[in-house]
Amino acid sequence: MVGDTNGEVMTMKKDLAALRKRLTPEQYAVTQEAATERPGTGEYDQFDQPGIYVDVVSGEPLFSSLDKYDAGCGWPSFTKPIGQLTEHTDHKLLQTRTEVRSAEADSHLGHVFTDGPTEAGGLRYCINSAALRFVPAAKLAEAGYGQYAKLFD
Repeated sequence: MVGDTNGEVMTMKKDLAALRKRLTPEQYAVTQEAATERPGTGEYDQFDQPGIYVDVVSGEPLFSSLDKYDAGCGWPSFTKPIGQLTEHTDHKLLQTRTEVRSAEADSHLGHVFTDGPTEAGGLRYCINSAALRFVPAAKLAEAGYGQYAKLFD
């Protein structure tokens, strides 16, 4: 099981019609069509509670609030992932960027840059809130993510 996704165990073979019904239009556009939410509009940009962030599509763990920081860019930023991500070269803008996607569901999450805090490794994972679902630290076990509770002891 890849966490609890509102009582469903998600398979990694996508049913796009079902996803379109389950996700908001913005979540679908971001995760399935590589859209980007407007800066400063995402639910988790100025959000600061202990817990983990999981893929809104599959529920796979992605980031911890312990690695979240305010980069001032308008999107939630993290110094490192807690789950597996894949990286892809993105040439959509005039500059080359590195896109990050969830490993299991292949959801577009955002991009990783090398201008993060040097004391934390120098990376800035700039992630769309619409690609994430937050699981509070106090509810990790009941949501199927008990192995991450020790991060918050």
